[in-house]
This record gives sequence, C-alpha cells and structure tokens, in this order.
Amino acid sequence: MAEWDNPVTNALTHARMPIPTDIPTLIGTGAPGDTAFSAPNRPDLTYGGLRRHTEATVAALNARGIGRGDRIAIVLPNGPEMASAFVSFAAGAATAPLNPAYRQPEFEFYLSDLQAKALVVAEGEDSPARAAATTLGIRILEITHDPTSPAGTFHFASEPASTPTTHPGPATPDDIALLLHTSGTTSRPKLVPLLHRNVCATAEHIRQTLRLGPADRCLNVMPLFHIHGLMACVLSTLHAGGSVYCAPGFNALQVFSWLADADPTWYSAVPTMHQAILARAARNRDIIARLRLRFIRSSSAALPTRVMAELEDLFAAPVVEAYAMTEAAHQMTCNPLPPAPRKPGTVGIAAGPDVSVMDPGGTHLAPGDEGEIVIRGPNVTPGYENNEAANRENFTHGWFRTGDQGFRDPDGYFTITGRLKEIINRGGEKISPREVDEVLMDHPAVQQVVTFAMPHPKLGEEVAAAVVLREGAEASQGAIREFAAGRLAGFKVPRKVVILDEIPKGPTGKLRRIGLADQLGVT
Repeated sequence: MAEWDNPVTNALTHARMPIPTDIPTLIGTGAPGDTAFSAPNRPDLTYGGLRRHTEATVAALNARGIGRGDRIAIVLPNGPEMASAFVSFAAGAATAPLNPAYRQPEFEFYLSDLQAKALVVAEGEDSPARAAATTLGIRILEITHDPTSPAGTFHFASEPASTPTTHPGPATPDDIALLLHTSGTTSRPKLVPLLHRNVCATAEHIRQTLRLGPADRCLNVMPLFHIHGLMACVLSTLHAGGSVYCAPGFNALQVFSWLADADPTWYSAVPTMHQAILARAARNRDIIARLRLRFIRSSSAALPTRVMAELEDLFAAPVVEAYAMTEAAHQMTCNPLPPAPRKPGTVGIAAGPDVSVMDPGGTHLAPGDEGEIVIRGPNVTPGYENNEAANRENFTHGWFRTGDQGFRDPDGYFTITGRLKEIINRGGEKISPREVDEVLMDHPAVQQVVTFAMPHPKLGEEVAAAVVLREGAEASQGAIREFAAGRLAGFKVPRKVVILDEIPKGPTGKLRRIGLADQLGVT
C-alpha cells in the first residue's frame, strides 16, 4: 500500500474528513475501484491505479535524482497523460507546466526563470523545448505510454542515469506544488509559486461551491498548462472522488462527440469556448437532448449575460460564473448553484478566500463603492518569486491586490467593472471596456466582441471595438456604432469598429485587450 493510501478514506464522507493539505493525501479520496481519469478510446484509470502510478512515478523521479523542491518543467499535449503527470510529479517535486506552442526563445526564458532541474516531454515528440533545454544544460526526461493502457499511465523511456535524490518521498503542505507565470501583458511575466496547501485549499473551495461528489464527472477541455484546467477540472474533481474525462484540448468540431462519449455532469470553459459550443448547437440537438449536465461553469474571462442565458436555455442547466486568477490558485468568487440566486453580470459571492474592495490608500470600502478587488486566504500565493517590488505593490496589510476594479452589492455579490490597466482614458474620461462589450453583445448580429483602447493624437486614447458577427448575420460598422450610440454616452461609443472573422486570442482562449490595437493595426 502506498504511504499516501488511506484505507479508511472510502468509508468516510467529506463532512467527516480533514481537508487535505498536500496532493498525495488529496488523491486518497476516491474509492479504489472508482474511475479517476478517462479519455477517448482508452481504458479508465481507477483511483487505486492512480495512487499506484503516482507512487511509482515519485520513486522513478527519486531514482533519477529529482525529489522534493526540485523543479520539473512539463511540455506535453493536452490529455490524460498531462493531467496525470501534473498530479504524480507534484506528489514528489515542484511542477511547471508550459504551453507546448511556445517557440524556443520563450522556452529558454521560462526554463531559465524557473531554474528547472529537468524537462519532461513525450518520447519522440519534436518540440523546441528540447533545443531550449539543451542550450541551457537542462536534463530531458522522456515519457511514453501504451495506447491500450489506462488513461494517464506512463513510464520513463530510459533507465535512471544519475545519483538518487537526497530528499525523496511524497511532498508536504509547505512544498511548492505548482509554478506558473502571469501573462505579462504589460510587464515581464511574474513567477507565481503555489504551495500544496494553496492548491488543496482551492480544490476544497471549488468542491464546496459546486457541491462535487463521487458521482460527478467533469469533461475537461481547458489547456492543462493553465490554472483553470489544473485546479477547477482536475484537482477539485479528484478531491471529490469524481472522474475527469480528459479531452485533447478544445475543438469545436469534436466537443459534442466528447460530450456524448463522456456523459459528464459538468464542464468548465472560458467564454470563447462557450460561444463556439453555442455556434454548433443546432447541428447537435440529439446529443444535447441526452445529456445530464448538472451545471456549467465559466471562468477566466467575463461571460456576457446573453451567452449565459443562451447556454442555460440550450442545456437546461444552470450556468455559474467564477472569478479567478493564478495568484489565488484559481477561484476567488462564484455565483452559487440553485436554489441560491445567481446574478448575471456579477461574479458571485466570496467562494473560499476573504474578498473585499479597497481604495488606493488601503481602506476597505462599503457596498456599492467602487475600488480594487482584494483577497486573502489559504489559497493565495505567499508571494511572487524573486520580485520584491511586485510583492510590495500587490500586497497591502496581508491582502492581495488583484488589479481588478469593481464593487460588491448589499447581498455580497461582486461585479467586476474592469481591469485597472485596461481602463480606457479618453481625454480624462475613464471608460470600462467591459461596459461597452455588454452593450454591443446585445446587438442581434453580434456573436463576439472585445472593446479596447486605440491611440489618439489629442485625447491620448479612443474607444475601438473588434466584432465577430453571427453566422449568416449582417451589420455594418456604422450600424453597430449607431446601436451603441442609442445606449451609451457619446464618449463611450466606439469611434472605430473592426469586423473580423475571428478575434485574436491568447493561448488559453481568452480575448486580450492590451496590445490589440497594434495587433490589428488600428490607429
């Protein structure tokens, strides 16, 4: 029996169990014969199998000179092996999943900044990460799997060739579980270390918020180099003893076949993914009619209220929007499930950490007053690594400043009015791009929109909007501006509307405002 396998876990309910503070303990939740991971055309991996695989993986790392505190960069495609690699490597070392789409210079930056001891890649996969690791003198560990073996199982492709580690065994609560970089849209990416107790706290917060249990099955379409998929879909589900169906990324042409195959009780995605699903719904009514979704979750970007309504109408299931960020190990607030009220346009109530609104001087504001959203709690990172200036700027009296502007209503529901660095300053008039987004989304021809700042020689900044029209719909730039003019003050109406087939997105599917004017050549 693995030293993290708890023989009494399966007879206890979560209400009677202590909350785990490390991943080795967390994966002891599920019953040995219950499914932990599944994937298209693969046998299921049970919890007993996952625990055995994790113990064997940690032992294999230890034999290769890697142990607690050592940093492993992971560059693998989405799927069950990536999900399992995160869990099993984190059980005995510090993991750093990286986007496989990076170029060699990007990999060189991230691998160097992480001080990675090893890079894990799939055997035979040609990735620029290999060249980057070779340039930096970082060991490359290849893993391989048998397509007929249970989803998520793998082994190292070569035998150990180094001295065993002097710090072996399973991780502890204060060890680093996960290292991720912030997006770095306005500055050098900051490195966020998340301890085992941070990620386990988030798993518990999400489990409670979504009332997850062993009968729940999550379809994961989120990239697993991002906090959303790792925490909301993988770790919280494993903590609940449920199962994760690991799709190979998001593909609008395949997502309904995955829904049919997985038969999930829920899925979580970013708004652009939800919109892509809606766009193909008419072709898949028969699959939709057979689904048993208990709820749908949205996070990582603002969910337009119209999209929320269309999802609920289509799937006959409540949609809950969560507010999250990497520094909080994901979830901070969430709209609660029925019978509690959901308030479209808000990101819900505090869902784990303490959440407040603060003015620039550090004073907490009353309901209705707008300021910066701040948080504190067991899920929050202890601080950016090697960046004291950022820590001084972002932590005030123990509260982490999110950089988001918003307010809470008298019922405790939070509304995000904008990213402080995204607010458009038009000659001194401050404009929230999200407010303009919501108005333009009400136009019957508009499928997707992102409002952004474009340069102006006298005002400094002016309002612009990139728009994708619904399939078969027509609307001119002038018609969209006229629609906005009837609903917004004149200074908020976009002076330029760019109609596109597709709006450029970040690697996780989020629409980015900062830098969009340059990207589109809008002046």
